[in-house]
Parts: sequence; C-alpha cells; structure tokens
Amino acid sequence: MKAEVDLQIASADSSIPTQEEFEYWVTVALRSPLPNQVTIRVVDAAESEALNTRYRHKSGPTNVLSFPADLPVEVDIPLLGDLVICAELVSQEAAEQEKSLTAHWAHLVIHGVLHLQGFDHQDADETKTMEQLEIELMNTIGFPDPYA
Repeated sequence: MKAEVDLQIASADSSIPTQEEFEYWVTVALRSPLPNQVTIRVVDAAESEALNTRYRHKSGPTNVLSFPADLPVEVDIPLLGDLVICAELVSQEAAEQEKSLTAHWAHLVIHGVLHLQGFDHQDADETKTMEQLEIELMNTIGFPDPYA
C-alpha cells in the first residue's frame, strides 16, 4: 500500500526531494499496511532548533525529528505521525559525510518513519536492530549502507 504524505515546505533550500520521492521512501519504511499517513515538514535550521529545544531539550538544529501520532481511540484516521526534517542540515551532513544528497534524504526519511513505528536506538540491542533494518531498506532501494 502506498503511503500518503502531507508535505509541508518551510525552507528555501533548493535541494528538497519531490513529493513522489518522499512517498516512495515512506512506503518502503512501512512495516505494516496501516497506518500509512505521514506529515513531513521540511524546515530551516531556526525552526529545527526551536523544536529540538522544546521537545528534546537539546540545543541546536537536528536532522530529523519524529512525532508519533497519539490519537484518541474514537479518531479513526490512519495517521502514523509527523516528521520534521532540517533541509540545511541534510545538505551539510551529506557533504561532510561524502554521501549522495538523495541517499541521505532517503535515509533520514526511513529512519524517521521507523521511529514513528516504535523503533529506537536507546540501547545497543535496539540500535543494532534499527540500523540493520535501515541498511536493508536502503539496499532494497539501491542505496549503500548509510553507516559505512
């Protein structure tokens, strides 16, 4: 089942992927058919920093933030949650890590969607499980190991 992505662009960055690319990457990362709706908000560093400070109590912008949907039982919509991705940081990290910009965008979307589905990296076992899944998914869509 194809994912539905509500794409919100709040950045002047010119390297933002297309709606279709975001939908494809979200679909690849989904581990079950439902829910399949995700909001992706692409932001500048200032908005990323404000959200990172407010919700994670960490200073500075971050590449991706995940906000799983916490809907009341009576609300019957297939919303998985929201991702906030900092376009400036994605471009900067791709250059610093000598990665393809498209591959880095794909990785961060997949990483964020896995978080929305309950995957985490708080301890060594969780990290190993999540990273292995990310590597497999990236290989499935033709990109190299993002951790290599």
